[in-house]
Amino acid sequence: MKRKTKLIHGGIAEDPQTGAVSVPIYQVSTYKQDGIGGHKGYEYSRTGNPTRHGVEELIKDLEGGTAGFAFGSGMAAITAVVMLLNSGDHIILTDDVYGGTFRVITKVLNRFGIEYSFVDSSAMEKVEKGIRKNTKAIFIETPTNPLLKITDIAAAARLAKKHQLLTIVDNTFATPYWQNPLELGADIVLHSATKYLGGHSDVVAGLAVVNSQELAKELHFIQNSTGAVLGPQDSWLLMRGIKTLAVRMEEHEKNTKVITDFLLQHPAVAQVYYPGLESHPDHRTAKQQSRGFGGMVSFDTGSGEKAERLLKKVKLFTLAESLGAVESLISLPAKMTHASIPAERRAELGITDGLVRISVGLEDVEDLIEDLTHALED
Repeated sequence: MKRKTKLIHGGIAEDPQTGAVSVPIYQVSTYKQDGIGGHKGYEYSRTGNPTRHGVEELIKDLEGGTAGFAFGSGMAAITAVVMLLNSGDHIILTDDVYGGTFRVITKVLNRFGIEYSFVDSSAMEKVEKGIRKNTKAIFIETPTNPLLKITDIAAAARLAKKHQLLTIVDNTFATPYWQNPLELGADIVLHSATKYLGGHSDVVAGLAVVNSQELAKELHFIQNSTGAVLGPQDSWLLMRGIKTLAVRMEEHEKNTKVITDFLLQHPAVAQVYYPGLESHPDHRTAKQQSRGFGGMVSFDTGSGEKAERLLKKVKLFTLAESLGAVESLISLPAKMTHASIPAERRAELGITDGLVRISVGLEDVEDLIEDLTHALED
């Protein structure tokens, strides 16, 4: 089954009871049992819900995994996956990681004795150098947020297997339409499904897919124990959004290429970050492991003052957190998505006060260019 077809017919394509072509919303918390333990596959909706199962089966098929899990948010999914580790274990993470991931690792999960270090995972020798005796996992985000650095997933997986570590990949920016980490050797793939998978700024969700029955059993135990599950209404919205992922991702990328060319030629733009550019240091790796380059682009205006002036002048680009929606969004990472990262750390990474991140939407690209042109004028 081709990818576009799988988005629509993957998972549970129809309701077996009624023939409905959309999995119904089972707005229910508990289920009647014929006798003690005599349920029909569901006993309590924290443990399992038919609508949530529908989206879990769909993401499992899209990523080519053994089992899928739907959580109440992307951060809930990340937290549950890191909970596979034990106190005293060490995890290596991509240095240019999402601010929420940085926060939960350094401010919450560290309280339970999970050790961590952040490494430039686009340089595999640095990752190997960072491995300790108690290292249990490598967590990579590729492309990264907001500098769009690329990690060689297959190389990371080979290194992890060499040292008997888990490979965890945040695939939010690329989505399963462009990139499939499990096929490249990863053990677990994560998504903030709030972004491209939902695609319409109307649902908050997180997804995880694992490549083995052992990991499936462990992660289900954690999900059921901690309870950060996705509700049936949001599960249904997410499935509806995923059905149009292919056409959206292709249009996002088409618009992004035009905007990137515009930014490269504009005198007010100091630098452009986009893995689709041949000048991007990781372009070759991105091209090898992904079928597309996505709809995210960051650029440096040279100063925080210029960046904030730009954000005040745009009309079609909505100043907002999040990304991956049908409408174009714009943000200032240093003061928004990555504000939880200390200023000195942001400076080390290159997340300057003048760095602007845009999520290119599905508007007419000529209108978006006109909006940026006006906003970049002195």
